[in-house]
Amino acid sequence: MRTSMKFILPFMSIVGLSACATELSVAERIARADPAFNVTARGETVPVGSVNQDAADDPAIYRNPLQPDASLIVGTDKKAGLYVYDLSGKIRDFNDAGRLNNVDLRAGEIVNGQSAVLVAASDRTDPAAARIALFTLDPASARLTPVGTVPAGRGEAYGICLARFDGKLFAFMVLKDGVIHQVALDVAGPKPAATIVRTLKLKSQSEGCVVDEATRRLYVAEEDTGLWRFDADPDGDGTPSSVAMVDGRKLVEDAEGVALGLGPNQQRFILVSSQGDNAFTLYNRETEAFVGRFRIVAGNVGSVEETDGIDLVLGDFGPAFPGGLLVVQDGEQADGTQNFKLVAWDDVVQALATAPTTPK
Repeated sequence: MRTSMKFILPFMSIVGLSACATELSVAERIARADPAFNVTARGETVPVGSVNQDAADDPAIYRNPLQPDASLIVGTDKKAGLYVYDLSGKIRDFNDAGRLNNVDLRAGEIVNGQSAVLVAASDRTDPAAARIALFTLDPASARLTPVGTVPAGRGEAYGICLARFDGKLFAFMVLKDGVIHQVALDVAGPKPAATIVRTLKLKSQSEGCVVDEATRRLYVAEEDTGLWRFDADPDGDGTPSSVAMVDGRKLVEDAEGVALGLGPNQQRFILVSSQGDNAFTLYNRETEAFVGRFRIVAGNVGSVEETDGIDLVLGDFGPAFPGGLLVVQDGEQADGTQNFKLVAWDDVVQALATAPTTPK
């Protein structure tokens, strides 16, 4: 993630300031980028505890099928651990698990013999040895319980996403240098285990990822380059295919969080945070064609800037989010904290359907 300038300027050398002067400002990037329609967030979380730091990073959403408005959000403070929030944004739990960067979860996994909500986070405590930190999330109490950690290859842990197919659970561990390990997880017994089944590679710093289980496609954002697609099958072709390149117009570096969703007429989307111009870019999941862009502007809660991680889950989340919930990290707030904003996916879909910038 690009660190906000207000956090780094006091520490920059004269040489650093000279180099920075050649970079485009956010306003210049926005002016050069393609138009984007506006939506507003309907809620926000309490900020993470690490103040005046680039700390909040990535969310994962648990939808409670029995009581949708009691659904939960797990979010990382990459300096300190994992938060659990309810849909009002209130903190329900915090686990001081340390330097956890990205997070994903899956409901209905068998963990130590019992069905549970499994939470997996990329543990970057040791920058030379990636690990996956595992937890269970209790939907009733909103409490996280540590299950253990498992190794995930040499290098610094960055992004993570989970998938299950052919009866097997996989974690895709994206290392900071662009190496991606596909890790088979076994959490059914009293002690979790992991095996790297194959390794994929991008050329530079990468982080956000998501798996389309229906098509067995893995999408990974290479920050300065663009969005890539891999065959997620462990026996599949490991060659990356370009979905979208960073071009300063539709996708502005850094390309960060990645999520999947549905839009007007059941159109299937890939959603990418275009961090460099505070926007979000949509691509058609079948054709991979550009669909549109949007920004989250100030409304009942503040606007969103410098987004890193995102998550999107469709379905009923109660009266405030009846058609789905989009949660995005907000990298810049006036008080020096960072938090997560909650957007009704219906608002995005409605705006997209009427946006003049949407291709016909």
